[in-house]
Amino acid sequence: MNALLNWHAIRAIYRFEMARTFRTITQSIASPVLSTSLYFVVFGAAIGSRMGEVDGISYGAFIIPGLIMLSLLNESISNASFGIYMPKWAGTIYELLSAPVSYVEVVIGYVGAAATKSLILGLLILVTARIFVPYEIAHPFWMVGFLVLTAVTFSLFGFIIGLWADDFQKLQVIPLMIVTPLTFLGGAFYSINMLPPVWQKIALFNPVVYLISGFRWSFYGVADVNVVVSLTAIVGFLALCLAAVWWIFRTGWKLKA
Repeated sequence: MNALLNWHAIRAIYRFEMARTFRTITQSIASPVLSTSLYFVVFGAAIGSRMGEVDGISYGAFIIPGLIMLSLLNESISNASFGIYMPKWAGTIYELLSAPVSYVEVVIGYVGAAATKSLILGLLILVTARIFVPYEIAHPFWMVGFLVLTAVTFSLFGFIIGLWADDFQKLQVIPLMIVTPLTFLGGAFYSINMLPPVWQKIALFNPVVYLISGFRWSFYGVADVNVVVSLTAIVGFLALCLAAVWWIFRTGWKLKA
């Protein structure tokens, strides 16, 4: 494996991206954790204490997986898209493309760093939630598995967005206009079984439903859809993103500013 991949190059890209995160730790880590903590205060401690249980789980605990997933999706996309867009914007991507570094090493470096940042953020939010809401994790192994799979997949998706975008505004279009609404409508704050039958069927066309449902199952053993279907959905999207990245580097599409 060492003969196939230049781990020095991967490490250099990874360390550079992680160093950028810690230079802006207030914006990269503290701000998302604080924002999510406000959800726990308002919906968990204040409103949640006056609401009934959902699927036998207190409302404050029920929304924890959805809130973690909301932050994880947005931060994974934002970290990866900004990380690869900056070399395009600054023109240094030409040095990267002309260096003796394969596209696989570039992807591992950028996506690995973005996924690591998102995982750190997700774990910090998980720890912070304990301050406001008591909860248990029924399947810790699968919880970590869903976290890692989601972080890697959507970091890869963000990497594609960063290659596609030709201005800073486009970096925010998909996270703000598509991913966030889908997350709110995907069961982050409720079970889709609470919806009328017609809307339950419509909700199943929302891919984020499967992510939140599978992640919530890892906490409490309850899910809106079968956990195998959730796992298949995330692995399928990962495969789709890998195919898209392969095609981009194969054709050279959008690799120049």
